[in-house]
Amino acid sequence: MNRYSRQLLFEPIGEAGQEKLLNSHVLIVGLGALGAVSAEMFARSGIGTMTILDRDYVEMSNLQRQPLYDTNDANEQLPKAIAAKKRLMEINPTIKVNAIVEDVTADILKEHLDGVQMMIDGTDNFDIRMIMNDLSQKYNLPWIYGSCVGSYGLSYLIKPNETPCLHCVIEHIPLAAATCDTVGIIQPAATQVALYQVTEAMKYLVGDHQHIQTKLRTFDLWKNEQSTVDIKKLKRKHCPSCGPEATYPFLQSQKQTDLAVLCGRDTVQIRKKYDQELDLMTLSEKFKENFFQVKVNEYLLSLQVDPYRIVLFRDGRALVHGTKDKMKAHTIYDRYFS
Repeated sequence: MNRYSRQLLFEPIGEAGQEKLLNSHVLIVGLGALGAVSAEMFARSGIGTMTILDRDYVEMSNLQRQPLYDTNDANEQLPKAIAAKKRLMEINPTIKVNAIVEDVTADILKEHLDGVQMMIDGTDNFDIRMIMNDLSQKYNLPWIYGSCVGSYGLSYLIKPNETPCLHCVIEHIPLAAATCDTVGIIQPAATQVALYQVTEAMKYLVGDHQHIQTKLRTFDLWKNEQSTVDIKKLKRKHCPSCGPEATYPFLQSQKQTDLAVLCGRDTVQIRKKYDQELDLMTLSEKFKENFFQVKVNEYLLSLQVDPYRIVLFRDGRALVHGTKDKMKAHTIYDRYFS
């Protein structure tokens, strides 16, 4: 226990709490600024098992605020989940990390809930958050919502059967249209949100429920503003996600699209499943023979077809950078990969 000696001295945790942390399993959805910071703090604190899930790969613009990655990861365009696991195991080789390179759907998330005691929101996508929210309510699994943009941040722990769920809350609180890709973000804001998320998760996992923050917490670091808002009254009696006759609308297949514009980015994601994983190395050789600009690793292939860039994953999922037009993106994808 020498690794955690200073944490053991902290009375609310102590030896009993540390043992609980070592036997805990946390699922982190999204490994951008929030997810990366949270994962590092969980690894250092001794969370026994982490399942980390992300659909994207490391780019240079990530390095300003996502501490698990370095320049080499960006140059190699490693999937974030793979690069994150490598770094987390260097930080703490005594824990278990399950790295999943997948787009998040209800079915994918459901596959990875076994043994999980807490879900952490590290995504920037409200469709995914609403899937997490419905799964949370259906399987009685707490999760912590987190969001940040600019110097502003927000966090809120959602406990099924106790607190209003996210579906209840967004009926009353308007969602900001701004994203990190439109107005930017400073790294301390992301770190502050992740700090709140991890702290509340640790309280829950060690069983110190009396000190859990039950209010919605917001702050603006640049403007020196912070507040907590009691939102208990926002719980809706007939909420379709958490009410007594819940239908879990965001777990329905029609909510999961094959074409999606990524939040705040000039990029369209295309999901196309194949019977078996694609042979990216063979594909890259064919493109090189025809003088295309191509980069490849064991996880993805990046093809430059000016003014577009297509990133293809082994399962057939692709990101078409350079357009928000779904039909145009689909046409470009079919031109090179059908």
